[in-house]
Amino acid sequence: MRRVLTAVMAAAVLLVGGCANDEPGAPAPSASAGGASYPVTVGSLTLDKQPQRIVSLGPTPTEMLFAIGAGPQVIAVDDQSNFPADAPKSDLSGFKPNAEAVAAKDPDLVVLTDDLNKIVDQLTRLKIPTFITPSATDIDQTYAQIGQLGALTGHPDEAAALSGRMRADIDKIVQGVPKRGTPLTYYYELDPTLYSVTSKTFIGSLFARLGLQNVADAADPTGAKGGYPQLSQETLVQADPDMIFLADTKCCAQSAESVGARKGWSEITAVTTGQIVALDDDIASRWGPRVVDLVQSAADAVAKVPA
Repeated sequence: MRRVLTAVMAAAVLLVGGCANDEPGAPAPSASAGGASYPVTVGSLTLDKQPQRIVSLGPTPTEMLFAIGAGPQVIAVDDQSNFPADAPKSDLSGFKPNAEAVAAKDPDLVVLTDDLNKIVDQLTRLKIPTFITPSATDIDQTYAQIGQLGALTGHPDEAAALSGRMRADIDKIVQGVPKRGTPLTYYYELDPTLYSVTSKTFIGSLFARLGLQNVADAADPTGAKGGYPQLSQETLVQADPDMIFLADTKCCAQSAESVGARKGWSEITAVTTGQIVALDDDIASRWGPRVVDLVQSAADAVAKVPA
């Protein structure tokens, strides 16, 4: 349910502002080791110099930071950041961060995914720069956040290169998916209580590019549920999806066997044909560089479904 709550609370990405103060009398920009100039401004945050003690309170920004080459500047990550393996994991909570615990790390930049407990105000009073990378609603917002972190950390070129590779990889994967006269339908499971995603969400938009039709769309046609409706057993059985994607294999021990054993599910097409795809929960719940892996997993599964 934590992942569901975080998804429902997703907000718009901050816009990138100007990168230097050009007004008369402004201090001359300083250069980081990577060649980026400071001061640099992203949204409402301005950094006068390249941060060297970054605390990341979210698995997705952690993955982004390391992927753009800012890993050596990261001194601590939250207790859910488990990738890459050498990230400096700590007991800091990203879901309910404690300002005093964060401040004790003496950071010069804190990156979060939300501000549910108003920690930004607390850290601001302590004069600790903070930046929020909210849950992305589409892949373009992922690219935007990668660019923003690249600008703030002094790795703009690396960030641009990463986004470029991701775009090219996803485009290639999408182009390689077999074309079908009738689209395959699918159900994407966030947890065993049947919370799902619609096509208006980050995951839904990616799967739509693969030519898949989402059975959860009818459960939230206006978007009043934020794109994360809870389906009923009856509705799902009646929808009879061709494929089932499980994003709750780690958190909730769900599998093809457990799904097939659910009451009334034995006649669902995805169950009878064995088209139940077990995803890696971590990759499926993050919107960073490994989104490419998620798209590849889904595309591989689609390709295996007979025409």
